Amino acid sequence: MYKFVVIYRRVEDEGALENFFAHTHLPLAEGLVGVIKTEVSRIQGKPGGASRFHLMVESYFASPEAYQKAMASEDGKALILALMPWYEGKLLTWFYAQAFENEGQ
Repeated sequence: MYKFVVIYRRVEDEGALENFFAHTHLPLAEGLVGVIKTEVSRIQGKPGGASRFHLMVESYFASPEAYQKAMASEDGKALILALMPWYEGKLLTWFYAQAFENEGQ
């Protein structure tokens, strides 16, 4: 599996972040060609207290090639363009990664 991860930092205007996420980020992420699933985590805290992060979005793909194809699509380009102001404002962190699963006992 391969995934594209976006982690939003906490912001003063949480409503603006939630509006952008719900009406722009999530629809574009779910519309990506070849996306297997999209997982959203609302960050509650960290060991020892509050976290500087608010929300994490993980979009999963079968392979690096499937991820690259998705990001080269019109929806992929639109997603990156939409996220860019948040990235440039240092309000999110993003990366792609190889993902592994370990089934528990």
